[in-house]
Amino acid sequence: MKRVVIRIKGRQYEVVEGEELLIDRTIEKKFEPEVLLVFDEDFVKVGKPLVDKAKVELEVLGELKGEKVEVLKYKAKSRYRRKYGFRPLFTKVLVKSIELS
Repeated sequence: MKRVVIRIKGRQYEVVEGEELLIDRTIEKKFEPEVLLVFDEDFVKVGKPLVDKAKVELEVLGELKGEKVEVLKYKAKSRYRRKYGFRPLFTKVLVKSIELS
């Protein structure tokens, strides 16, 4: 089974063809990830910095919110306490195909 490491918006993900993936929210409906590494059981190809002629096709499935993240700020001896939270936005994508030329 062919696996690749791709970079999208500065973050790296290890993906397989047919896998669904949550990435940081992106507005573009079509974008091209950078392929950094391709490997299989007996085959490894490392990019310098990118793998030549390797292509990963992604399909955007939609957007969703993640779990709530709570942030607490506290300073000792000064009665300073702050609590706030947010829900990060993600884009759900499907890895349609992995092509090596």
